[in-house]
Amino acid sequence: MQSETVRQAYGSIAGLYIDLFGTTRKMNPEDPAFIGRHLAGHLGPVLDLGCGPGHLTGYLRSLGVDVRGIDLVPEFVTHARAAYPDVEFHLGSFEHLDVATGSVDGILAWYSLIHLPPEEFDGVLGEFRRAMAPGGRLVLGFFDADEVGPFAHKVVTAYRWPPDEVSERLRRAGFREVERVQRPREGSQRPHAAMAAVAE
Repeated sequence: MQSETVRQAYGSIAGLYIDLFGTTRKMNPEDPAFIGRHLAGHLGPVLDLGCGPGHLTGYLRSLGVDVRGIDLVPEFVTHARAAYPDVEFHLGSFEHLDVATGSVDGILAWYSLIHLPPEEFDGVLGEFRRAMAPGGRLVLGFFDADEVGPFAHKVVTAYRWPPDEVSERLRRAGFREVERVQRPREGSQRPHAAMAAVAE
C-alpha cells in the first residue's frame, strides 16, 4: 500500500525533515501568504492534511483559523503536538477523512498529494469534496511540470503535475479554481505551483 510506504519513508527521516523544513521561516514568503489569503477568515473548521511537523497548521492557528492537522507519520504528529499544544493533531489518512459530509470549510494539502499515484488522484479529490461545505476553500501545493510523471524524490517516489491538468481534475471533482501561482526552478528548488479552488 502506497500510504504505508510513505509513512515508513518519512518516519525514518522525521528528525532530519523537521530540522530542514519544520518552520515557515524555511519557506518562500509568498507561500504562507497564499495559504493565509485563502484559508484565513473562514468560520468553519479547516483541515491541514499531510501536516508534517505542523508548522503550517500552527501558522493558520496564529491567523485565528479553527484548524486541525492530520498526518500519517506518528513522529510528525508527536512533534506537532509538542510544538503547537493549542492545536489538535491526529494520525490519519486523507484518503478516508473521519469527518461528516459537508462539515469542513477549508482544506490545505500543501505538497501532501505529491506521492499519490495519478490513478488515485481523482478519488482523493472526491473525498475532499465530500467533506467540504459548498463555498469552502481547497489550497494545494505541488511540483509543476509540463506533463504528469514520477521522479526520484529524496524520500520516496513523487509526481509532478501540470497546473492545467490539476485544475481540470478539480473541476471534475466539484471545485472551481480561483487562483494559481507558479515559480520556475530556483537553484535546487524544483518548479513550484500552488492552486486555490472553491467547492461548488
